[in-house]
Amino acid sequence: MTPQRIGILGGAFDPPHIAHVAMAEAAIVQFQLDELIVVPTGKAWHKPRDLSNGEHRAAMARLAFSHIRQARVDEIELNREGASYTIDTLRSFSEQYPDAEFYLFIGEDQGKALATWHEIREIAQRAIICVAEREMSEFSDSDAPSHDIPTQALKLPNLPHSATQVRARVAQGQAIDALVPPTVALYIQSHHLYLPAR
Repeated sequence: MTPQRIGILGGAFDPPHIAHVAMAEAAIVQFQLDELIVVPTGKAWHKPRDLSNGEHRAAMARLAFSHIRQARVDEIELNREGASYTIDTLRSFSEQYPDAEFYLFIGEDQGKALATWHEIREIAQRAIICVAEREMSEFSDSDAPSHDIPTQALKLPNLPHSATQVRARVAQGQAIDALVPPTVALYIQSHHLYLPAR
C-alpha cells in the first residue's frame, strides 16, 4: 500500500499572504500530497520581533487556505509551552501518522540557514525537506546553502510578497488587496491588526 503523503507548511502567518497560498497549492500538486498541514509558529526562538496573537494568526491561516481541500490548520505549536521547534512538531505528527511520508516545506531564506536548525539531522531523517525556489531567482555562489543537508526544490512563480511588506502597508494606511486573500484583508481590517500604536 502506498504511504500517505503529508506536507507540513509552517510559518508565522503574520499575516498569511498570496505567496503562502501559492506555495501550498504548488506543494500539493508537485509532490502529490494527500494532506497539507498548515502550522502557525508558536513561540519562535529565531524571530527577532514578537508575533501577533496566535489566535489571530490561526484564524487568518484558516481563512487563507480554506479553499484548498487538502489543507488544514493545526494549532499544535500555538498550544505548546515554551520555545517551539520543528523537530517536536515532526515527532508528534510521526506518532499520529506512523506510516506516512512527510514533506517539510520552507522558504528560500530558511533553506540557506538549515544548518542552524535545532536537531536538523533528525528532521532530515523524518521528512523530505523541500525548499521554495522562485522562477526568477538568480542564484549566485554567495546564495548557495552552506550545508550538506539533502533538500528538494519546490518550484514557485515569482511572487515577491512578504508579511513584513503587508504589515508596513497596513500601518501606513495603504491597500493590501493585491497581497493577501480578500478574507484575510477583511479580518485584518475588522480586528484593527498591524496599526501603529497610539
